[in-house]
Amino acid sequence: MDEFNAHAPGLESPANRAETVSPSDSLDLTHVSRAIYVGGTGDLAVTMKQGGSVTFKNVIGGTVVAIRASRILSAGTTATDIVALS
Repeated sequence: MDEFNAHAPGLESPANRAETVSPSDSLDLTHVSRAIYVGGTGDLAVTMKQGGSVTFKNVIGGTVVAIRASRILSAGTTATDIVALS
């Protein structure tokens, strides 16, 4: 039973979906992220929801980065075990 089924989700709400990410320079995520989980330490290069790209340097494994990203870029990403939460 989902007691919160009638509530509209906000950005502070827990994620409803999780998608294992294979970084790509040409393919967007299935859904714009609410946050990105990085399992293995490294750099995380992303395209943000509103455009523009940025690289988060030395993200420690086990970190959840609270960003709205549309793409995880292959070029510049060295982090591993990436999961997009939406």
